[in-house]
Amino acid sequence: MSSPLVSIITPSYNAEKFIEETIKSVQNQTLTDWEMIIVDDCSKDKTRDILHRIAELDSRLKVVLLEENGGAAVARNTALEQARGRYIAFLDSDDLWKAKKLEKQIAVMQKNNYAFTFTAYELMNENGDLLNKTINAPNKIDYKGLLKNTIIGCLTVILDKGQVGDVRMPNIRTRQDFALWLSVLRDGHTAYGLSEPLSVYRLVEGSISSNKLKTAKRNWYVYREIEKLSLPYASWCFLNYAFYALKKRVKA
Repeated sequence: MSSPLVSIITPSYNAEKFIEETIKSVQNQTLTDWEMIIVDDCSKDKTRDILHRIAELDSRLKVVLLEENGGAAVARNTALEQARGRYIAFLDSDDLWKAKKLEKQIAVMQKNNYAFTFTAYELMNENGDLLNKTINAPNKIDYKGLLKNTIIGCLTVILDKGQVGDVRMPNIRTRQDFALWLSVLRDGHTAYGLSEPLSVYRLVEGSISSNKLKTAKRNWYVYREIEKLSLPYASWCFLNYAFYALKKRVKA
């Protein structure tokens, strides 16, 4: 079965240390029909020089330079607006994919007509050393399940735009990906998980996602301000989220 074009959404900001390795992991994919849309959010280091150099050698790389720093949501939405693919995948500028990631995941989606899939993923440190820790993926999760357990890693997600339609992330500083997954699931879709770890998430000290307190506050914001959950239900979901987040870190 042939694979339609996959659009890979990648925001970048001061990513000179990692962006070349991230791009290489995409170029090493066994499924080759893809476009990688990298939107640079006004990097102050050499990220843009690296992007220009690599893009000149591979026409599948589309580089967009923002004139003002707007955050990851703005960068991702800019890329989504330009995406031409049937399938939409997400990969941040410091994370990696294993070589058969797209091939295996798209095959499962096509075979089962899945609109939304995600996978397990491994963890590495800032230097790229694997930590022998894996975040597992449940077989499937729905809207109510995701409210209580934010288990979906952004770097693992692929959406079938033919089924979910055009998507955008809410313009919030963090957890915009979580809000998007909720939006898709709220529309009646189910997210199906692949147990094989096909991506590697880099733990970077000082990154926005590394601040667990801020992440928790943003989750609460999503519950109350975006999903408009009642205070009792939001509190119940938040307690479950905290429990599963702790369990995930202990088990990993």
